[in-house]
Amino acid sequence: MRKAIAILILIFLLFGNSLIGCNKVFGESLQTQTPSLEISAKSAILVDFDTGKILYEKNSHEKLPPASITKIMTMILICEAIEKGRIKLSDRVIASQNASSLGGSQIYLKENEEMTVEELLKSIAIASANDACVALAEHIAGSVQEFVYMMNKKAKELGMLDTNFVNPYGLDAENHYTSAYDVAIMSRELLKHKIIRKYLTTWVDTIREGKFGLTNTNKLVRFYRGCTGVKTGSTDKAKFCVSASALRNGLHLIAVIMGAPDSKTRFNEATKLLDWGFANFSMYSPYSKGYCFGKVKVKNGIEKEVEAILSTDVKLLVKKGDESTVESKVTLPQQISAPVKTGQKIGKLELWQEGKLLGAYDLIAKKDVQKRNLFDIFRMLFRLES
Repeated sequence: MRKAIAILILIFLLFGNSLIGCNKVFGESLQTQTPSLEISAKSAILVDFDTGKILYEKNSHEKLPPASITKIMTMILICEAIEKGRIKLSDRVIASQNASSLGGSQIYLKENEEMTVEELLKSIAIASANDACVALAEHIAGSVQEFVYMMNKKAKELGMLDTNFVNPYGLDAENHYTSAYDVAIMSRELLKHKIIRKYLTTWVDTIREGKFGLTNTNKLVRFYRGCTGVKTGSTDKAKFCVSASALRNGLHLIAVIMGAPDSKTRFNEATKLLDWGFANFSMYSPYSKGYCFGKVKVKNGIEKEVEAILSTDVKLLVKKGDESTVESKVTLPQQISAPVKTGQKIGKLELWQEGKLLGAYDLIAKKDVQKRNLFDIFRMLFRLES
């Protein structure tokens, strides 16, 4: 019996995480299920962009075909290529025969047709153009296969354990899948790229010198206040999916719906999740980066003390109305020794609520404080005598 128990313990230690099937990219779940949050889609998740807290989830790790939500990862790689200087928005891209022959949502690229990176990118973000995905994939990586390799590599880097991509556009294919949890991860990553935000929130635009119109497939861009993106998708296998994000009063939420029976349901249920999140939670930001929490004496420094400032903005997700119950605890030493470097950690700020630690933040030195040398000592003595 003891031997059997020991074997079971060993199996759990070796494979526990995979058996549970739970990624740990996002923070602790704050889910509070209520009858009003009944979701008919196969899977769903609601997360906070800033803190990564999960507010609601339903079958969030179920592996499902993602349809055009796949393009979120495609856009991440395009944004990275632009930001790293590998490509420019003004670059001319020549469409291949491969790009021009793709079906589904498209802008009807013709073989050898030239378009700028910007035109192709907004065609993906707004109109979900499959052919534009292929054109940019080939432009960035040399081939679609190499671009897909880059997609899967990036997915692993982000901690997307429920995902495997086969193409950059999302048409149904064997072994092409992801989960609502992973879609939330890559949606959050995409929204960090400022360059894509204007395209994600554009309702209508044009390409080909105004001759070809683009209309956003995400109806929430037009009809949901504060919508910031992100992407829709639908195929026979995937049914109807959407990753919808919105920002109100400093609270930025991402709602993912996968496997909804129809388009109306996906938007209604994404709206339901976002509405519930905004009604029940708030982003509490009591301190900003650089806020001074006091001064610390510097032993043997050319200056007697240095300011202890906050290293980053404080953003805490709390239940609406509970902001006043958050308490601050500051820990600073009475004295530190010179030399002191700008940005050096010299203290800590903790935010507590009803005995629970909500967050801990570094307090850092505002500026350098050099150590006194012999000349400094003589100069100080001279001043005392005079």
